[in-house]
Amino acid sequence: MSKKILSNKNNLQVLYEDNHIIIVNKRAGDIVQGDKTGDTPLSDVVKAYIKNKYNKPGNVYLGTVHRLDRPTSGIVIFAKTSKVLPRLNKLFLSKAIKKTYWAVVKQHPLKQEDTLIHWLKKNPKNNKSYTHSKEIKDSKKAILHYKTIKKLDNYVLLEIHLETGRHHQIRTQLASIGCPIKGDLKYGFDRSNKDASIHLHARHIEFTHPVKKEQISVIAPLPEDVIWNACL
Repeated sequence: MSKKILSNKNNLQVLYEDNHIIIVNKRAGDIVQGDKTGDTPLSDVVKAYIKNKYNKPGNVYLGTVHRLDRPTSGIVIFAKTSKVLPRLNKLFLSKAIKKTYWAVVKQHPLKQEDTLIHWLKKNPKNNKSYTHSKEIKDSKKAILHYKTIKKLDNYVLLEIHLETGRHHQIRTQLASIGCPIKGDLKYGFDRSNKDASIHLHARHIEFTHPVKKEQISVIAPLPEDVIWNACL
């Protein structure tokens, strides 16, 4: 079942919420968890939302299940209880959560749709991953499936399904086939977006609720942007 946006107070778009989990639509530029920048992370914003909504005294528990890169927008799931966090982690590890991404890329890939398989190795010094055609030391196998879903005036919209969740996986794998994501200077796009975002959006997620055992299907609205608006 799909859920509508429940709240957008303080720029927080809550897409789904119950006693166990909360799913939000991350804005490009927000960080999911705190880092060396000291910027307020999305996790703290969600905690404040829960504390205020339910008048909770003391600290609010919130478990981070997964992350999105800072310049990326879209769906992020949090656990509201320590009981459900390991269950959600297990769903991710077992690939029982289906994730769909939309990406606006520079040019049309050679194939309308394809499966990309690479070995990725992360360089922590520049926080960048590199693709390799075969396994090398400290590399991890990366698999994604893409298909072309719309041709824009100057760009192409791709839909991506991940089989693995590697560091910067979509960004580096698409760049490796000559299709860097709009605004992604790190992976070869020729200019940045004015707001430092990239046109990569975690669009849809589907899974069986780990407690209620019902099917959850959530779609994240696209950012307000001329290019994204043309994708609809």
